Amino acid sequence: METGVMVPVAFFALVVLIVAITTLTKLHDKEMEVHQSLHLEELEHNRRMKELEAELERVKKTSRA
Repeated sequence: METGVMVPVAFFALVVLIVAITTLTKLHDKEMEVHQSLHLEELEHNRRMKELEAELERVKKTSRA
C-alpha cells in the first residue's frame, strides 16, 4: 500500500479504536452502577426480612401467652 492510502486508513482505525474504548468504558461504568444498585437492594431486602422474622417471633410469643 502507498503511504498516501495508509495515513487515512491508520487515522480512521485510530478513531474507531478511541470510540470503541470510550464506549466500552461507559458500558463498564453502567454495569458497575447496576451491580451496586442490585447489591444495595439485596442488603435492604435482607434487613427487611430480618425485621419481619423478628416481628413474627414476637407475635408467636405474644399469641402463646
